[in-house]
Amino acid sequence: MSYEEILLFALGAVGVLIIVHWVTEKTGLPAAVLLTVVGIAYSYLPGHNIVLDEHIILYFILPPLLYNAALDSSLLDIRRNMRTVISLSVVLVLITALLIGVGFSYWVAGATLAAGVALGAAVAPPDPVAALAVGRKAGLPGKLITLIQGEGLLNDATALTLLTVAIAAQQDGNFSMPSAIGQFVISAAGGVLIGVAVAYIVRFLRPLRSDPLSANALSIITPLAAFLVAEHWHLSGVLAVVVAGLMIGHDTPRYTTGASRLQTSAVWRLIDFLLEGVVFLLIGQQVKSILGALNDYSWSTIAVALSITLGAVLLIRPLWLVVTQLLPRQLHLRLGGQQDDDMDCPEGVKKEEPINGREVTALSWAGTRGVITLAAIFALPHDFPNRELLVFCAMIVVLVTLVGQGLTFAPLVRWLGLRADQKDKARLRNEARSAAVQAALNRLDDIQEEQHDNVEDEAIEQMRKQLQVRLDRYRRRLDLLEQVESQEVPQSPQYEAALMVRQAVIDAEREELLRWRDAGRLSDDNLRVLNRELDHEELVLPKRPGSH
Repeated sequence: MSYEEILLFALGAVGVLIIVHWVTEKTGLPAAVLLTVVGIAYSYLPGHNIVLDEHIILYFILPPLLYNAALDSSLLDIRRNMRTVISLSVVLVLITALLIGVGFSYWVAGATLAAGVALGAAVAPPDPVAALAVGRKAGLPGKLITLIQGEGLLNDATALTLLTVAIAAQQDGNFSMPSAIGQFVISAAGGVLIGVAVAYIVRFLRPLRSDPLSANALSIITPLAAFLVAEHWHLSGVLAVVVAGLMIGHDTPRYTTGASRLQTSAVWRLIDFLLEGVVFLLIGQQVKSILGALNDYSWSTIAVALSITLGAVLLIRPLWLVVTQLLPRQLHLRLGGQQDDDMDCPEGVKKEEPINGREVTALSWAGTRGVITLAAIFALPHDFPNRELLVFCAMIVVLVTLVGQGLTFAPLVRWLGLRADQKDKARLRNEARSAAVQAALNRLDDIQEEQHDNVEDEAIEQMRKQLQVRLDRYRRRLDLLEQVESQEVPQSPQYEAALMVRQAVIDAEREELLRWRDAGRLSDDNLRVLNRELDHEELVLPKRPGSH
């Protein structure tokens, strides 16, 4: 493709992303599914298609996506659910990959155990992007969101490490389980160490993170640097990125300024939107070329290979989830309820209950495959045995799970009646707000005891009145939450009226500033400064009822 064609494709891709985003906002359909379907349709149009380059995916797209997901995750929640996360992201991935490998070695003509394990490693890790996008809109409980996030962050490292071992075993002609386990442990442990080292280096660069532009630049290069260093030493680059992201995300509120956090968050939302969208478009475009490469295989071979792969992906996950819930607690594989037996529950924190049957069902269906699967399977060497067949099986798994599970996940969650307790979340937020304001009032008392002049007395008193108004508002909100028995957040007419009035006031201020600018009384530079002040005020207003 010429540079002009590449530019036209990029412009068209962004246009498609914007349209699909608008459609998903209006209809609730998963964006990943729509983009994949658009990519398939595009592949059959006249003209050039973009070939999915596995190195670009692995080095430039995968690290930023994983890093942003790690920044938005909770290190404490994942650590609290660590045995559950390991059960899903390590044990389940290994079992799925090995069973597919055994199935291929026995029933697919000409396939080896290493080739089957390589395919299994590619299709074993669910991509949580689509499941989380739908689950959050459907109101999935926070406990399940945490499990899906934790699984999605760590299963990639397991899968890609196992894939590397399988490729090496195929080239050597010998797949040794002890050797594979040893390589896996070394790669994973080294990736963790690299991630921790990168996180501490970023913490050491704390002075740079106070400036929004420097903080943004540092944030963008961090996942790329972590991945590159780990891969250079033949360690798990994916795990290095995830560990660094979890630690840096945990430290961000302490080591960065408010302006840096606001700008960095906005930049990462844009990066995430563009990268995810382009990848799903590219996934759809590969279908035509993959289908054309299957002429050397009989229909019976394709059917058997596809049955083994799809059967393992769709059946092993729910079976594993059910079996782990039936195992004794002493085996530490059951999901949920970590705090009831083996962990001290901090004061004021509810003990976590084991997940129930409805939650097991939802987790079983939250197994959509996507970016990781395609990046992994295309990373196979071009002379790898049965490469075209393996790529086809992986592609079908992605399409079936993206379309089948992606479209039905939200209705399933609603049918199961799984809803986050919005009232409990609102209560917790208002309790935290009240505690923060009370801490501010206590700090004012400390300041007042120090030597100061009358101007400071007046400033302290004004600030005290403002804080007291906020504290009274939060306490009234808490009283209202306590009086309502349902799990939905109650609406206060007075509170909603106050929000409407505040929004109307901000709109009036903004319109007056524009009139000054249009009349030549205010420069554009000054307008941007003043508008930014109003934007920050508007940003803290809840966007819809129930979010406060």
